[in-house]
Amino acid sequence: MKHVPRKRFGQHFLVSAGVVTKIISAIGPRLDDILVEIGPGTGALTGPLLDRLAHLHVVEIDRDLISALRERFGTERLTIHAGDALRFDFATLTESRSVERQLRVVGNLPYNISTPLLFHLARYADQISDMHFMLQKEVVDRMVAAPGGPEYGRLSVMLQYRYEMERLFLVPPGAFDPAPKVASAIVRMIPRPASALAASDPLLFARVVTAAFGQRRKMLRNTLREVLTEDRFEELGIKPTARAEELGVADFVRIADALTAAGTDFS
Repeated sequence: MKHVPRKRFGQHFLVSAGVVTKIISAIGPRLDDILVEIGPGTGALTGPLLDRLAHLHVVEIDRDLISALRERFGTERLTIHAGDALRFDFATLTESRSVERQLRVVGNLPYNISTPLLFHLARYADQISDMHFMLQKEVVDRMVAAPGGPEYGRLSVMLQYRYEMERLFLVPPGAFDPAPKVASAIVRMIPRPASALAASDPLLFARVVTAAFGQRRKMLRNTLREVLTEDRFEELGIKPTARAEELGVADFVRIADALTAAGTDFS
């Protein structure tokens, strides 16, 4: 019996063989990879991944799909983690291993949870070698956006601080069943090494970025007026009349580090 997509899970199942081939080629799975697929759905990527891997982990919340996956692929080389990916502890897949950053993550992410899931996965970035996701094109455009454009925002800064990212190719709505109303895109995300993460206090850095983009039409001298004077902005080489979307990741790091050095309470 054909599975009926459930709106509450944001289900749009990939059905294009050509797109599947391109995604698998982009991932380049190797036999001994520790790879986890988020939201395998009806198994469009699961099957080709299993053809190339010794073992595959998947995270799926839909009980009907879990049953179908077990029936189709068995459980000898496929481990199904039943539950919500937003609450899944990805560290459990590597905690018994000695090699760092060895987990690979792939998936066709549900549009309705894509942003919070990306932030959830960032918690495990030091244990991940790379991630390949299919997301709504609009979300991917925001992820890879450069400063100065309307797509550039909090998501751009926070993810670009943690990852090197590249939009690989577009996927049309017709590649799915049911077809979504928007185009999708494949993005590659590679965690940056710890030595490249310059913020002295990552939590403070995140708070600065959130505050700056909280009212993105306002100038920084207004959005951050409680913690920085106009003179201090000038000392940091940042115009107090600039808006958040004009600053690069390094600019936000400088602001956060200045607050850290000054012992400023910014909660």
